[in-house]
Amino acid sequence: MKEGANHTGRLVRPNEKQSSRGHASLTTQTLAARLQTFRRLRWDPVSQTMLKREELMAMFESAGAIRHGHFELSSGRHSGMYVQCALVLQYPRFAEELGKGLAALFGDLELDAVVSPAMGGLIIGQEVARALPEGRSQGDGPVGAGVPAIFVERDASGSMTMRRGFSLRAGQAVLVVEDVWTTGGSTREAIRVVEEAGGRVAAAGALIDRSGGAVKLGVTAKALLDLAIPSYQPKECPLCADGSVAVKPGSRFVRGDANACGSANARTTVGR
Repeated sequence: MKEGANHTGRLVRPNEKQSSRGHASLTTQTLAARLQTFRRLRWDPVSQTMLKREELMAMFESAGAIRHGHFELSSGRHSGMYVQCALVLQYPRFAEELGKGLAALFGDLELDAVVSPAMGGLIIGQEVARALPEGRSQGDGPVGAGVPAIFVERDASGSMTMRRGFSLRAGQAVLVVEDVWTTGGSTREAIRVVEEAGGRVAAAGALIDRSGGAVKLGVTAKALLDLAIPSYQPKECPLCADGSVAVKPGSRFVRGDANACGSANARTTVGR
């Protein structure tokens, strides 16, 4: 077939599709398919650049995220070390690299959404979702927008719930992402919310597992960094026995119950 001019005078090449306006065009479906293919082909499996343990530790330490003192964790247990992931995640480049590293642990799964418990899981959940290739279907989401990052939060009664218009389709494959596991309580609550919303929890991930592998979630669970940091029930806490007072990280609240935690007048020094 030879080249020729159409009625507008524009040169038309062989096999070129014309729209009703006389211009060569691609359908919306074709554009979407090409974009999807492009994203999949260009997605660099981050497992090829997996962060080493010493690199992870250096990242957390440089941000002052590893703290020493006497802490009351969100689980209620006490510890002499606390990892404040918010301090390392405040730096976008660190957050991006940590998200890629955690996403790489689940490279063999096809995932449709990431769900994180607020507040600790918000930033890392977003970064993990950004690093993942798009799922098998995006549902009602915009084409090419990526894997959605959803968060669950506590309501006035203290129960974890899904709000703000977030929703999951029936059977949607979900990765639940948290910053730190000590007992895994928040992650288990997030798993419950996902299942109640109709989603299917394919796996769970965390930046740090400080339980020494003791956390059992009922699904495939992987952490980017394993730190076996001792923690204690308040009545068994050696730091309390020494008379120091537990501090709740992230706030200035000091537990003043002398029966549970030594002298309320004791001072606690928090360092990096």
